[in-house]
Amino acid sequence: MARRVFLHIGAPKTGSTYVQNVLWSNVETLKGVGILLPGKFSAHDEAMADLRGMNWHATPAWSWDRIADKAAGWPGDVVITNEGLGAATDAQAARAVRSMQPAEVHIIVAARDLWRTFPSMWQQSIRARSVWSFEDFIQAVERGRFEDFWEHHTANRMLRRWGDLVPAANRHLITVPGPGAPRDTLWRRFAEVIGIPDGVCDLTVPMGANTSLGAAEVEVLRRVNQALGDRYPHRAPYQRAVQRHLVDAVLKNRTNELRFGVGPERAEWVLDLAEQQIKDLDDYPCEVVGDLAELRPVDPQPQPTPGQVRHDQLLETAIETIIGMITHAEELHGLVPEPRVSPIVRLRRRAAGKVKQSLRMVKAAPRQRF
Repeated sequence: MARRVFLHIGAPKTGSTYVQNVLWSNVETLKGVGILLPGKFSAHDEAMADLRGMNWHATPAWSWDRIADKAAGWPGDVVITNEGLGAATDAQAARAVRSMQPAEVHIIVAARDLWRTFPSMWQQSIRARSVWSFEDFIQAVERGRFEDFWEHHTANRMLRRWGDLVPAANRHLITVPGPGAPRDTLWRRFAEVIGIPDGVCDLTVPMGANTSLGAAEVEVLRRVNQALGDRYPHRAPYQRAVQRHLVDAVLKNRTNELRFGVGPERAEWVLDLAEQQIKDLDDYPCEVVGDLAELRPVDPQPQPTPGQVRHDQLLETAIETIIGMITHAEELHGLVPEPRVSPIVRLRRRAAGKVKQSLRMVKAAPRQRF
């Protein structure tokens, strides 16, 4: 039976990819100090989708019960990490916690300031096949028509939904450090919660695979999603095709110089929301690793929204993207080795080719009359 189980449930866009990269890159080392990550990275995503009843994987190999069984069979500590867990309903969260008991269950939630969260969250939704504009997204949040943003993508509500299921001492809120903080600050905070000593893990891993796209690039992707319609009904095939061949291979590798964000007309609104968020979290009994003040935007710089990208900029980006995908296709073609053919088969093919050539010559020759 596991001693402790740490459920890292989100929130999305809080550096979870970097933390997960460190964990999965050191999975054997962690096992050597008594910490298990059951299965592989995909197992945690499939188990999360199973728990939430999401039809995201066409042929999932892992269920929540299977990952819970793996945890139960480990004598030390267990870490289960997926930022989609935070969006579980009350009943789903209760089932998840219950399935890990009688181990001591801990809930880990990370929080990031809203000035950076809004554009990042919208972009992530586009990369998950959404088609709405940034203006539609931000208006929906502003006018109270998108409660799922607060329920599924911010620490406040998901911490209460999950945290209320465990003792206060087992609730952990990690704040995401602001720009300019040392690269490994977020990891060290995460490791502190679990009890991973300094120096155990190799931190020379990529910060994360979720490189932000520029305004023109994400708008191209949004329009591609619109054109795709109902193709790729499952999330996993969409990610394999669009994420791999368009986003990862081309869009991420562009300069992405044209940045975007919340427009200046909403700066005061975001600052007010930040103060409400800080107060709400300060009132909730849990361990705070970091500083709630980091959730307060520091000197927010106004940036244009994606809807303000000029048509000529968008057209140029689309054309360069097509060129990039052609190059990518050529590179993939070069990676596919020519099939190996035995000498006997080659001789047979050569002989067959000569026979066909002779027959064509006979057919093409003019017929003589007698």
